[in-house]
Amino acid sequence: MAGRAAPRGAELLDFARFRDSSSQPLAYGYGQRSLRELRAREFGRLAGTVYLDHAGTTLFPQSQLTSFTNDLMENVYGNPHSQNISSKLTHDTVEQVRYRVLAHFHTSPEDYSVVFTAGSTAALKLVAEAFPWVSPGPDSSGSRFCYLTDSHTSVVGMRNIAAALNVTSIPVRPEDVWSAQRWDAASSNPDCRIPHLFCYPAQSNFSGTRYPLSWIEEVKSGQICPASTPGKWFVLLDAASYVSTSPLDLSVHQADFVPISFYKIFGFPTGLGVLLVNNRVAPLLRKTYFGGGTAAAYLAGEDFYIPRQSVAERFEDGTISFLAVIALKHGFDTLERLTGGMGNIQQHTFTLAQYTYTALSALRYPNGSPVVRIYCDSKFSSPDVQGPVINFNVLDDNGKIIGYSQVDKMASLYNIQVRTGCFCNTGACQRHLGISDKMVKKHLQAGHVCGDNVDLIDGQPTGSVRISFGYMSTLEDAQAFLRFIIATWLHPCDGQPFPPAIPGEAGAPPAESEAQSAVPTTVDRRSPPPQQDAATDSGVWNDAFTTVDAVGLHPPLPEAARIQQTPSEKAAGVLDGGLGPHVITNLYLYPIKSCAALEVTSWPLGNHGLLYDRGWMVVNHNGICLSQKQEPRLCLIQPFIDLQQRIMIIKAKGMEPIEVPLEENGEWAQICQSKVCADRVNTYDCGEKISSWLSKFFGRPCRLIKQSSDFQRNARKKKHGKGTVFADKQIQCFGTSAATEIQRNYPLPPSLLFPFAISDDNGKEELFPMKDLISRFRANIITKGTRAFEEEEWDEISIGSLHFQVLGPCHRCQMICINQKTGQRNQDVFQKLSESRERKVNFGVYLMHMSLDLSSQCFLSVGSQVFPVLKENVELHNLPASEKHQGVTS
Repeated sequence: MAGRAAPRGAELLDFARFRDSSSQPLAYGYGQRSLRELRAREFGRLAGTVYLDHAGTTLFPQSQLTSFTNDLMENVYGNPHSQNISSKLTHDTVEQVRYRVLAHFHTSPEDYSVVFTAGSTAALKLVAEAFPWVSPGPDSSGSRFCYLTDSHTSVVGMRNIAAALNVTSIPVRPEDVWSAQRWDAASSNPDCRIPHLFCYPAQSNFSGTRYPLSWIEEVKSGQICPASTPGKWFVLLDAASYVSTSPLDLSVHQADFVPISFYKIFGFPTGLGVLLVNNRVAPLLRKTYFGGGTAAAYLAGEDFYIPRQSVAERFEDGTISFLAVIALKHGFDTLERLTGGMGNIQQHTFTLAQYTYTALSALRYPNGSPVVRIYCDSKFSSPDVQGPVINFNVLDDNGKIIGYSQVDKMASLYNIQVRTGCFCNTGACQRHLGISDKMVKKHLQAGHVCGDNVDLIDGQPTGSVRISFGYMSTLEDAQAFLRFIIATWLHPCDGQPFPPAIPGEAGAPPAESEAQSAVPTTVDRRSPPPQQDAATDSGVWNDAFTTVDAVGLHPPLPEAARIQQTPSEKAAGVLDGGLGPHVITNLYLYPIKSCAALEVTSWPLGNHGLLYDRGWMVVNHNGICLSQKQEPRLCLIQPFIDLQQRIMIIKAKGMEPIEVPLEENGEWAQICQSKVCADRVNTYDCGEKISSWLSKFFGRPCRLIKQSSDFQRNARKKKHGKGTVFADKQIQCFGTSAATEIQRNYPLPPSLLFPFAISDDNGKEELFPMKDLISRFRANIITKGTRAFEEEEWDEISIGSLHFQVLGPCHRCQMICINQKTGQRNQDVFQKLSESRERKVNFGVYLMHMSLDLSSQCFLSVGSQVFPVLKENVELHNLPASEKHQGVTS
């Protein structure tokens, strides 16, 4: 990693100077329309957020939704297949929208038909099923399906339908088409009418490369032959990515089929697309299935069916999503009113992309190495060859790729939203990243599948990072992203010549004062934490904790002089960190997922790990489980468990304590099922009282749900020699030596220490407090006597009569950047862990209790000795003698 010196090439590129130096005029904004006012008025929900995934979906403006909902409130729209007045209104409005779609693409009903679909994928599937393929026979080799390798998965998937008819599919590389010999159109064989289909994207959804629209006519006329076989070529232009920010003139570039998804253009409605069919091709299409509304006549008792005449009526099976179609009218109206048209959008978004590309490609480490590797086929010279998409990977100063998952997690800490992976375009991903077919299969065997977070395998990337701009994107968005790259990987010192982000501005980490003032219930750093007055608020605390020798968690005060050790720290010396016997120094449970920890000295085990650990969850109004990644204020909610009275008491500053029963009762309503970390669980709603309490605290509707005590999560199983065990019984564990290593070797820079710095009488700042560092990792068991990260070498451990299987390392996310006392984010923590772990971002391990017989209650206790069993492939010669002995004999 680069040092702290201000590197050359780290200044933020001046936008005015960039525009002045351009060889061509660069447009930014929409003339007299103020882009800043547009953002504030139409996209207020983006305040503080940098959204850079417009190639995934753009965002809808507020006025578009308002106009559409007003339309629905003022009119009655019936089923367009009926004949009543409201249905006639629907039918006529839908037909008017068809004309509007054709006009948007500069064509007319005389040339193209509009077939509404569920999206561009459904449109592609329709073409594959209806295209007049010719199977091989004695007299011909049959049809060919050719597609550019830089194509979306949905295009490549068409080959399976073709294969069912024994039609040969041929992938074509972009460089082969660029370099292909152009033939005289007269040299083609006009007598051979075997139909072939060539598919290519107008714009790569991976890199933003724009392929020549001239290919359409060159292929159709025979000047370019995707495959050396006689016949008639038809062209499908995948325009889904292209038309999101650019005009498409179908009166000039007359592709035979054009699939489109409207959410790419308007953001709303979703689940609606269109297939534009050239009317000269429409009579050739074949259809087997017929649905409601597509038949002119048919018999139920006889194989008799006559299709309707128009292309749309023949291919739109069933009732179309007519309200979504009506919403398109408001999308077209609003887009024209806000921007003046797609031509303006193309110029605006390209200017932002070219500026960002220029600035990003110029960034260098002090040793001259580039900070990023950009994957593209152009130099962003013009919007004719490049769309507003930048695909890249971040490099360290040695030229090694930093995994996209880590970049994504770091970006989220700055409220920057990007896209990562291969973007449903394996062909482009392989081409740009140098991934062979053999490597793809090897990655699959290693457990990597499309869409996961496995970003590096044997040091090689499995994907990349993509940013993309939309019509409402601003210069501030681009500069916030560039500041993030500079601040995260170039570490400029104070005085670096690029403008700092203003706190509260998009892309700026939230300031401490903002994190405090935004939440009335946030802990005041000058007041005692709410847990300190627990004993005086209620008389249940002493009785509750003496039952199992449990104590409530008392987080240390921010001021160094007021930090006090818990009883377990005094007994075991949690800050010691020295090697010796493996001993449990701290036990924590987290009754409510993502809420504050409860520290205990002894605690029973249950069916799902520590009893009641992460048994409850806070969910939003849609029933989606919240975590600190979406709602950092969860850490300010402190639960206590009274095992004697069978209740959980929940406290937060500014709120009256509230009690919740530990077990479900008749007042709770069962929720069918919920998802936690991709696992399916049965849950119970804990009632209106606690729901109102949480909603008041967060300022939005929330509920508390509890996992059913008799439901076992068995989605993830792990085979072991002693039988099948279930991964829902997980306990997190790590040693203090690992935290000590991070603390000693990677102290935070002075600018990021506040409010965690400890100052002596001379004002000298000391290291990040160990207690605060440990709390961020939210482990259940803390041990001492281990080398840093030694627990990753364990296969099993024994604690007294209890036996635990080590399931694997804890892969850490951006939650470790949240101060568990204030809810404030501190981005540097994740970065330091990444640097110390060589990009793995692992810290601690998952344990699972191996005993399936819980007829007698088992306890974990502070002070208990831990006996690890090492993995078979771990070499022992580097371990102390005492650890060799434990590893062999335990």
